[in-house]
Amino acid sequence: MLPHRLLLAVLGGVALLLAFPGYDAWWLAPVGCGALALATAGTRWTTGALCGFLLGVAWYTPMFTWASTYAGPMPWLAMSIASALYPAALGAVLALLQRGGAVRPVVGAAAWVLMEHARSVTPFGGFPWARLGFSQADSPMLGAVSLVAVPGLGLLVALVGGLLAVGAQRLLDPRRPHRARALGALGAALALVLAPLLVPRPTEGEPVTVAAVQGDIPPGFTRTLTAEPGTMLRRYTDRTHDLAASVRAGDTPYPDLVVWPEGATDLDPLGTRSGPVATERIMAAVDDVDAPVVLGGTSRKGDPDGPPWNMVFSYLPGEGLDRTYSKVYLAPFGEFMPLRPLMRHLSPWVDRITDFAAGDRPGVMPVPLRDGGEVDLGLAICFEVVVDPAVRDVVLGGADLLVVPTSNAWFGDGDQSVQHLATSRVRAVEYGRSVVHISNVGVSGLITPDGVVHQRTGLFTEATLVDELPLRDARTLAVTTGPWVAPVALVVVLVGLLLAARRLPR
Repeated sequence: MLPHRLLLAVLGGVALLLAFPGYDAWWLAPVGCGALALATAGTRWTTGALCGFLLGVAWYTPMFTWASTYAGPMPWLAMSIASALYPAALGAVLALLQRGGAVRPVVGAAAWVLMEHARSVTPFGGFPWARLGFSQADSPMLGAVSLVAVPGLGLLVALVGGLLAVGAQRLLDPRRPHRARALGALGAALALVLAPLLVPRPTEGEPVTVAAVQGDIPPGFTRTLTAEPGTMLRRYTDRTHDLAASVRAGDTPYPDLVVWPEGATDLDPLGTRSGPVATERIMAAVDDVDAPVVLGGTSRKGDPDGPPWNMVFSYLPGEGLDRTYSKVYLAPFGEFMPLRPLMRHLSPWVDRITDFAAGDRPGVMPVPLRDGGEVDLGLAICFEVVVDPAVRDVVLGGADLLVVPTSNAWFGDGDQSVQHLATSRVRAVEYGRSVVHISNVGVSGLITPDGVVHQRTGLFTEATLVDELPLRDARTLAVTTGPWVAPVALVVVLVGLLLAARRLPR
């Protein structure tokens, strides 16, 4: 039976891969979870661990190919194998929970939550990319995320998969009563998929007109920043001047707010030498469009010998720099380099990465509007949008519009950008907020609180998105329930392990 279990685990990993954007077969996510449940039922924990590891390798290795764009194959493979260790631990736990041979869908779904939580916080702060909930942007189950948050949506996906596994297990049982019960398990799975359609996704709110600028990268530009300093900033100021001209001509609505992405300025606005030049160029564009401009850039905050900070700056017409935000949740191996001596053996890129300094407060940024009102932006720079506390904290801080400025130039033509946009769509429904997801190379989009993308752009194109987005400040239930999903799942798994141990023959 071992080859059959291993094959089932590999097929489960492929199903999970295909569930995510780039393939968009969201319904395969429960199938992948169900495959691992079947592969680990009634086997030893060592076999379960091997099944989970193979599932993780089949899932993460092709999913993370974008990580090799500049860093090369070794970091990509190391990242994929390290990530697969978490499903390996999950497989071992599932085998212990299901040692009697029957699939346990509820406790198995709780074990999935713990695995994803562990990936989200370890090691070096975690990397919660490719969680089950982020595969469901086009699923009928998406509505549930406003009730139970992203961890709870992942629980629901895994629970549906467990019920599918129960149905398959009973259908294969030659005894007639078990076959009859299989229909009950499959019916319950279908009900769980469709029930979230009844959850409302309100989109009412005071409209604000947002312009988001995607500048693309200049010809010959690479992530080593070989372009002349100021080249990227010029692309954004030029497009903003074009936007201002279009507004004056009556071809484009007057924007209340203009957003540029992460790294839009390659001149440090706070630098002792580059600051005056950067400020002059930025303010010329700000005054021309006569609207606040929020933009991303790297700064050493006036200390040439200090560490860099990944920051967002807001500029007001006629006034200048108003507020700043420094990224709190830095990406390991991208914005700081753990285990640097060891990593040097994997890629020559290691020493090109300078360790950034982290901010210490959530990214809530009030921006005054020309009509006397104010919009409270909730900032999540790049990968911060996949970090649960980063987004939850800005909502708790009063954000009524989420902004995700990102720099996807690192990742080439792969599926990273569409996976990133789908994450913002899930967050929009989770917290009932509009989201401005703006990338320097795409894919960008303006997202309403129902998760619908408006004016989606392509990769490596220049574009200016202008549309109205509703501002909302009502809190969804997910704000309260989200932090409790993992602790409750831990209790369920511990009780399940105790009960499974008691069933062992003495």
